[in-house]
Amino acid sequence: MNDSATDTGGGTRQQGQHSGAADGGNAAGRTGDGTRAVRAGLPEPVKHEPTLPGPVFAAHFHLPGDPTGPYTYGRDENPTWTLLERAIGELEAPGRDDVETLVFASGMAAISSVLFSQLRAGDAVVLPSDGYQVLPLVRAQLEAYGVEVRTAPTGGDAQLDVLDGAKLLWIETPSNPGLDVCDVRRLAEAAHTRGALVAVDNTLASPLGQRPLELGADFSVASGTKQLTGHGDILLGYVTGHDAEAMTAVRRWRKIVGAIPGPMEAWLAHRSIATLELRVERQNATALKVAEALRERPEVSGLRYPGLPDDPSHKIASQQMRRYGCVVSFTLPTRARADRFLDALRLVDDATSFGGVRSTAERRGRWGGDSVPEGFIRLSVGAEDSEDLLADLLRALDESAD
Repeated sequence: MNDSATDTGGGTRQQGQHSGAADGGNAAGRTGDGTRAVRAGLPEPVKHEPTLPGPVFAAHFHLPGDPTGPYTYGRDENPTWTLLERAIGELEAPGRDDVETLVFASGMAAISSVLFSQLRAGDAVVLPSDGYQVLPLVRAQLEAYGVEVRTAPTGGDAQLDVLDGAKLLWIETPSNPGLDVCDVRRLAEAAHTRGALVAVDNTLASPLGQRPLELGADFSVASGTKQLTGHGDILLGYVTGHDAEAMTAVRRWRKIVGAIPGPMEAWLAHRSIATLELRVERQNATALKVAEALRERPEVSGLRYPGLPDDPSHKIASQQMRRYGCVVSFTLPTRARADRFLDALRLVDDATSFGGVRSTAERRGRWGGDSVPEGFIRLSVGAEDSEDLLADLLRALDESAD
């Protein structure tokens, strides 16, 4: 294993080109997302060794003498994390050597690590009012620690209006579940002018859809549970950032809290990333077809998908996103109609996650935490044949009619 890209604190900072990388400096010209995903994070090849080494299960490591070197104790660092962190860094910020990635046990652990490592009593933070459903729980905890929490919607760059004096701006674009988009460059420039750090939740877009660090953000944070790993069988989160001091604080928070992934989960995640571009291309293409078909249905209202040319978010999304995602949202007339629609589906699981190879959908109002109509549906498009999925959706709409 090549440990040259690791630091002793357990994070992985990109250190230029190695044989497994796939950025613009590669002599073989491997610059495409598909090649990058397949090769991301691989170690230098060693004769008779596997291309991707298996998971390292270790609570401690041999450590004679002074405790120096990259691997000392299992809560601090692990060789399997190193490769995964390198892979994610290559996807989030290809070609950069100033980026560090840290992996966590879940997306929520990653979110919490940024918020609680950067904020102190008396600080102010700006959160989206229409973002991830768990953010209100985070707000309550932040306020209990003496942090002022301000909120504003994602759409229309409304967070600008409450930014003055804030220590951290938290952006979620596209927002979940409403799929509003904000101008990350504009918000990041305004935040930095005011002395604030900027974190972007990149879960819904994935690093193949959007690269927040290139848009000016200090942190790109995501739940790897969703499209990054894409099979609905791993809980994972990560933080990628370029500010060494800020990332040191994030790493310290991970060590204190112990919010670390298991080596098996990390290895499965790295293995899954190899098919990311294949999955994203299929899911995004089908999501657009689904959105176009739903647009023709009279019972459907409030249809949102940033890839539709007439979507309110399309203009800004097309300027900062490379792909528009696999999630489509829409509203059916009543709660009962939405429930009948979900019950009638055969190829779509009624589940609360998104980004997986199997399509999922749910009536978001059942949780009570999102400001959405009772008939609001969040549909995550999987990797099924587009014709089969479209037929199932349209049939379910017909069968669920009053």
